[in-house]
Amino acid sequence: MKRLILLNGTMGVGKTAVCRELQKLLPGNVFLDGDWCWDMRPFVVTAETKRMVLDNIGCLLSRFLVCSAFDNVLFCWVIHEQGILDEVWKRLPERGYERRCFSLTCSEEALRRRLEDDVRRGLRSPDVIGRSLPRLPLYESMDTEKVDVSVITARQAAQEIYRRLGS
Repeated sequence: MKRLILLNGTMGVGKTAVCRELQKLLPGNVFLDGDWCWDMRPFVVTAETKRMVLDNIGCLLSRFLVCSAFDNVLFCWVIHEQGILDEVWKRLPERGYERRCFSLTCSEEALRRRLEDDVRRGLRSPDVIGRSLPRLPLYESMDTEKVDVSVITARQAAQEIYRRLGS
C-alpha cells in the first residue's frame, strides 16, 4: 500500500534531515518540502498566497500519490496548527494510500542550540530563534504521532519513524 508520510515541526527541529534519512530506508520514495512552495521574494503572506500554497501542495502531493512509480511520498513542512494540517488533508485523495503524520518535537534548549549553530554557520538568520521557539508547544496538541528529537540524530529519528511504520 502506498504511503504519505508527513513530518511537521518548528523551524530547525530537523524535518528535512529526517526526511533525507527516511529516503535511505524506504523503497520507491519521493521527498517534497512545503517550504519550496513558499520560496518567494519578497515573502508575502496574505489570504491569497496562503490559499495558493495550500492548493499547490495539495496538487503536488496528489499527483505523486497517484503515480505508480512511488510507494512512499515524504513531505515536510512547518505546520504548527491543526487547522493548517486539516487544510492539507482536505486537498488530497481520500483513499488509495496510508496517511501517517509525525511531529518532530524537542526541548527548548536543544532547539536553541540547533538554531544558534545554524545561525553561526550562515544557514539561518538570527531572527529564526524568536520565531521558532514560541511554536514548540503548539505541536503537542496536534493530532499527530510525536517523535522527540532532543537527544537523537536525524538518522535515529528516521529509524524510529521507520519502526513505527512497520517497515
